[in-house]
Amino acid sequence: MSGLNRLSSEKAQALAEGLVIPAHPLALDANRKLDERRQRALTRYYAASGAGGIAVGVHSTQFEIRDKGIDLYEPVLRLAAEEVERAKLERPFIMVAGVCGPTEQAVDEAHIARNLGYDAALLSMGGLSDLSEEDILKRTEQIASIMPVIGFYLQPSVGGKIFSFDFWRQFAEIPNIVAIKMAPFNRYQTIDVVRAVCYSSRRDDISLYTGNDDNIIIDLLTTYRFHVDGQIVEKPIIGGLLGHWAVWTSKAVELLEEIKQVRGGAIAPEWLIRNVEVTDSNAAFFDPAHQFHGCIPGIHEVLRRQGLLKGIWCLNPNETLSPGQSEEIDRVCRDYPHLNDDDFVKEHLNDWLAE
Repeated sequence: MSGLNRLSSEKAQALAEGLVIPAHPLALDANRKLDERRQRALTRYYAASGAGGIAVGVHSTQFEIRDKGIDLYEPVLRLAAEEVERAKLERPFIMVAGVCGPTEQAVDEAHIARNLGYDAALLSMGGLSDLSEEDILKRTEQIASIMPVIGFYLQPSVGGKIFSFDFWRQFAEIPNIVAIKMAPFNRYQTIDVVRAVCYSSRRDDISLYTGNDDNIIIDLLTTYRFHVDGQIVEKPIIGGLLGHWAVWTSKAVELLEEIKQVRGGAIAPEWLIRNVEVTDSNAAFFDPAHQFHGCIPGIHEVLRRQGLLKGIWCLNPNETLSPGQSEEIDRVCRDYPHLNDDDFVKEHLNDWLAE
């Protein structure tokens, strides 16, 4: 254990107290080449918004950054690391690197991230249908020997797979697992993860984060309670690592702080209304009406309207807004003006775009 690359005590405490961690998008120009100026501006936006970290090289950053001939994985991680260093933040800020693919690829990516100063790997288990649960546990152990790991339960509809309760119980016992992001978009599977962690000897070492974009506020308000070996064990979902929080981020920070104040007490009915508003907004951004085809362009479109991005271009030219999606974004912007941070972005945009 002593030889593991661990989170600092300050960052571990911040992670355990609950953070807003946006999934960082990729800024491209009209030629689908990296727009370094706007890529840096996005990182500056998240740092200034009060977020507690960022996740780079994840789905929102586009998996194609790893493709031969594109080769943007290391450059994009490096740009974000440089901007966070330049910001000289006075609060803990956790740098999370998306790590995916077969074991050899995942190991290579973890080494790149660690060498760039990243704190933890968000370890995707998508696209590994040929691996057994035991194989995936071994793969996780290898990555956790390189750097701290945030587990990731990805919804099956976008490439994830369903895992057993026993898998998650064994997963939680792996040293250097510091958190699990739950994004199965399924109550049963979310409960499986929380219950497994509660049954684990490492329950106090693992923070639970929501990735369930369809239920963000309710996840963050909920404390789970289970009977474990004759005692009652409680565990909250303490923060979020979300593509949804790549937009309107300063408002997300305000939201989480407000939730922390009411968590564990009487919950006003107003919170149920707010949960629906956030979920409705997410539906416009993430495009579940078309099997999430427009989820990345949807995030880009919100950032484009605010001036942070120049366009909604993706590395895959087939990724664009779905029919009617722009109108849906119009609607939620109009119906829920209290959820956006347009004024905050407008106030600081020129500074963030400065060379």
